[in-house]
Amino acid sequence: MIRYLKGTVLRKTSNTAVLLVGGVGLEAGCPFSTLAELTEGQEAVLHTKLVVREDDLSLYGFADERSLELFELLLGVSGVGPKVALNMLSSLTPSLLARALAEGDLRLLTGAQGVGKKLAERIALDLRGKVPAHLMGEGGPIRQNRGVEEAELALVTLGFRESQVRGVVADIVQKNPEANTQEIIKLALKALR
Repeated sequence: MIRYLKGTVLRKTSNTAVLLVGGVGLEAGCPFSTLAELTEGQEAVLHTKLVVREDDLSLYGFADERSLELFELLLGVSGVGPKVALNMLSSLTPSLLARALAEGDLRLLTGAQGVGKKLAERIALDLRGKVPAHLMGEGGPIRQNRGVEEAELALVTLGFRESQVRGVVADIVQKNPEANTQEIIKLALKALR
């Protein structure tokens, strides 16, 4: 099992990174957040998961152990493969994804590419009560806010993509749980532009 890589970043693509480790180039699938932290020619560290299939060995890498733990948690759900799990980690921050999983927030979960309503429901059902508190960060579960739906609707009406709006609004509510609709919209517009 390969759990950790430390080496020089040789190349990055839209969803993979190749690290030179001891003279061997190892390719790992990575979420966008991890790829954003990597610079070609610089040394990097990846926490990894080797996924073994009948006809394939694939390595997946993450900038932090929390993302790796979430990836493994998602892979334990029937119907969730590495590609879907990476899409979910690319769509939401690790703490926000953990909170969405813990609360069964289908609106956030369906924001990831390849995650429809049925799959999101299965993920929420399978992982209910199984998300460790340390994955959610400091705030614990997201508190409900009546202005969230109104703010999301207003932002979508202004032309922003629904999946993008959901993530931004959820981040704002996480940081400002008492924000009203106008404050959420104002902060979201700053983040979306």
